[in-house]
Amino acid sequence: MRTALISHPLCRRHKMIDDHPECPERLDAISDRILASGLDLSLLQKTAPKCSVDDIRTVHSSAMIEHVLSSLPSEGLNELDGDTWLCPESFKAIERAIGAGIMAVDGILNDEFDAAFCAVRPPGHHANQTTSSGFCVFNNVAIAVKHAQELGIERVAILDIDVHHGNGTQDIFREDKNVLFCSLFQYPFYPNTPIENNDHIVNSPLPINSNGNDFKLVVEQHWLPKLREFKPQMLFISAGFDAHLEDDMASLSFVEADYSWFSEQIASVVKEIKCKGIVSFLEGGYELSSLGRSVAAHLRALVDSE
Repeated sequence: MRTALISHPLCRRHKMIDDHPECPERLDAISDRILASGLDLSLLQKTAPKCSVDDIRTVHSSAMIEHVLSSLPSEGLNELDGDTWLCPESFKAIERAIGAGIMAVDGILNDEFDAAFCAVRPPGHHANQTTSSGFCVFNNVAIAVKHAQELGIERVAILDIDVHHGNGTQDIFREDKNVLFCSLFQYPFYPNTPIENNDHIVNSPLPINSNGNDFKLVVEQHWLPKLREFKPQMLFISAGFDAHLEDDMASLSFVEADYSWFSEQIASVVKEIKCKGIVSFLEGGYELSSLGRSVAAHLRALVDSE
């Protein structure tokens, strides 16, 4: 599968308080592992463009956008919520994080590649239409989905494999039955979203210490049948890797082989249902070594899929 890696050096310029787990070194760990594995030779390396404020407005309220822009400090840090801070250059990172998803959608629809991984920060899946939270300022994946819809994509699937529930993404698309949203997550755990399921929302809560076998049961028994029934024209992944055994952010026990298996399954079903492509966004993953290995496993599975 022709796979693009989309990022930008400015995504490293967003900084929060000292020792914050969502740090610039996360992107360094990913790029280092990709280089060390030789995977860079198999990827189309792309530089994320800037998004526009109008792109952000497709999802977020004008009041929220103005709040974020007015909260950017001229020096030091400014607290956006209890988990999220802004520094003077945060918006430069935000523009590229959102722009990466827009580039990914355009590249797939223009037949430049079949899949893209957006190695960007800040992450986005906890941000809803009006509120930033949980390390997330704006919802990168939701803005990319809206862009795809504007270009004529009628049915979209979003698979969220972060250890935390993708509450912001669910809120944004709750009333849109043309968007299938599937999320697995440790439960009970932040953000403590009430569990809801319907024809286009599939939540798969997992108890503490769930492992790769539990991951496979969710995907095989619930997600893959739903994807075959829904037949999305484009598939998006909120790719958090903080459910890894070595990541102490939470208490699930996935390993990189599980992320590889998941990616293989998704690549296979995408081809089976003639979906146009896969857009994957970095969300969580805070233990640097396991993050790098897991992203490399995800990408290798996409690259090697036939």
